[in-house]
Amino acid sequence: MTEPSYLRVARAAYDTVAADYADRLRHRLDDEPFERAMLAAYAEIVRASGVPGPVADVGCGPGRITAHLHALGLEDVFGVDLSPGMIEVARRDHPGLRFQEGTLAALDIADETLGGVVAWYSIIHTPPEGQPAALAEFHRVLAPGGHLLLAFQAGDEPFHATEVYGHQVALDFHRLSPDRAATMLAEAGLPVVAQLESARREFERTPQAYLIARKPPR
Repeated sequence: MTEPSYLRVARAAYDTVAADYADRLRHRLDDEPFERAMLAAYAEIVRASGVPGPVADVGCGPGRITAHLHALGLEDVFGVDLSPGMIEVARRDHPGLRFQEGTLAALDIADETLGGVVAWYSIIHTPPEGQPAALAEFHRVLAPGGHLLLAFQAGDEPFHATEVYGHQVALDFHRLSPDRAATMLAEAGLPVVAQLESARREFERTPQAYLIARKPPR
C-alpha cells in the first residue's frame, strides 16, 4: 500500500527540525498551566480507572510529553512517532523510556492492549479525510474503559508553514473545531468525558483545545 504523501512530507519536516524543536520546547510546559492541568487530570483519570495496559504517546516528537506523563505516575508509558529524527532525539533525551516509529492510523500495537492513548498536537498534520481513520485506530488499540487525550489547534482554516523552528520546510496544519472533534470521537466509539478550550493568546495563531474521551467498558 502506497504511503500517503502527507506522511512523507511531515516525516521529512520533523526529521529536519528535530533537534531545534526539542531545544525550543524543552521547558514549554513550565509556562503552560492549562496544558499541565489537562495532563495531570488525564494521568489521574487513567490511574484511577484501573484499566490494565501501558499508555502510548502517539506523535511523541522528542518525548517531552512522554517523560512528563511518566513523572505524573504513568510508569508504563511509551512514545510513538513517524519521524526517525524525533525518535533519535527522544531516546537520547529520555534513555529510560521506550520509543518506536509508527503512524497514527497504522500503529504496531495489538488490539485492546492500551490503558491510554495521548495524541498531543499530533493529529494536526492529518488532513480531514484521514482523521476518522486515526481515531478508529485509537479505538482499536485502547482496552475497554481506556482513555484518550486529544490536544489540537482549534479552528476551521488550515495553515501552510514554509518555515518551522528556523528551518525551511513545507508543512500543513489542519485545525479542528472542538465540536467537530467531539462528533468524530463519538462516531469512533470514543465519547468525550471532558473538554477544555483556551482562548488565543498573543503569541498563538489559534485557540487550543483539549478533549478526554473514553472507550466504553464492556
